[in-house]
Amino acid sequence: KGLCGESVDIVYGPVSSWRLKRSLGVDPICRSGKICTFDCLYCSLGPTTEKTVKRRIFVPNDLVEQALKEAMKTVEADVVTFSGTGEPTLAENLGELIEIARDISGLPVVVLTNSSLKKMADVRNDLIKADVVKGKLDVPNEGLLKRVDRPHAEIRFRDIVQGLKKFRAEFRGKFQLEVMFVPENKGFSEEIAKIVRAINPDEVQINTPLRRSAAKPLSRGEIGEIQKSFA
Repeated sequence: KGLCGESVDIVYGPVSSWRLKRSLGVDPICRSGKICTFDCLYCSLGPTTEKTVKRRIFVPNDLVEQALKEAMKTVEADVVTFSGTGEPTLAENLGELIEIARDISGLPVVVLTNSSLKKMADVRNDLIKADVVKGKLDVPNEGLLKRVDRPHAEIRFRDIVQGLKKFRAEFRGKFQLEVMFVPENKGFSEEIAKIVRAINPDEVQINTPLRRSAAKPLSRGEIGEIQKSFA
């Protein structure tokens, strides 16, 4: 695998997804270790190597543009999705990268985010440029946030919820919200569902870890019971 800056790392896929069909991935972080605002119990990428809330440019615009142009010569995709080796909203140039991706590909742009920085106006302004934003909310309170998502010390639960509500009010695209259930939060589905209803996303996705991770997935029956809280 090439060094960061080559298209093999910045752009990957397309990855088959039953929701997004053929998704061409763009990694705006592009590092060998995971750089994130969280260190979630269930993350399939493993432990966070740098936990931060400071936005900066990881991959310059011109390298992303070059990588996408190369990929689009041979790849057939339905969407371009910003995800990868960390939290995409940590990329200070995310808004510019979204516009570059749309211009080059002509495809809808999706961003997968853990919602931790949506309280910041500049983050919301970047995300508003996407066609689809998939956020997440795994917990109903500060204590569980520390147990399940294990955030950076500056992140507060109330700020995450307020950021989600502000973004929902501002965003004109499709807003999806994922809730990942593991043994630690499975008994709190009613409380989580109440907050999710107040946020009012276009779509709610109830999940449990299926990829290899340190967290134990819930059974089909357990997920079935949890879904009743969101009905």
